[in-house]
Amino acid sequence: MHDIESATDVKILIDAFYKKVVTDPIIGFFFTEVIDISWEKHIPIMNSFWCSVLFGTNSFHGNPMIKHFELDTKATLEQKHFERWLELWGSTIDENFIGEKANEAKLRAKNIAAVMQHKIAQTHHEKS
Repeated sequence: MHDIESATDVKILIDAFYKKVVTDPIIGFFFTEVIDISWEKHIPIMNSFWCSVLFGTNSFHGNPMIKHFELDTKATLEQKHFERWLELWGSTIDENFIGEKANEAKLRAKNIAAVMQHKIAQTHHEKS
């Protein structure tokens, strides 16, 4: 195994990750029942996002927070969903890569999930 070193490696990671996500009993339903997702659009966006995060490519243009707020209005995003997402992300990385960028990808995901979870919880609190 080697570290995440290129956009090709990010694509390998994203493809393997979403194969797990779609069939996952805890979070898969978001992608199969809650939203009508176009994989042809979603996968390149995720590749771009993670290339920007890990390599500073600035190829991603969008706001993932808004997308997750919208998703939360359709089906509540709970702590268990974020935990499972991180679990699948981490295991996918560990199955395919090893090294500094691989570790960074896990840490960045943990930080992103924490921020999203916090902001979504805030909106729940504000609504109640």
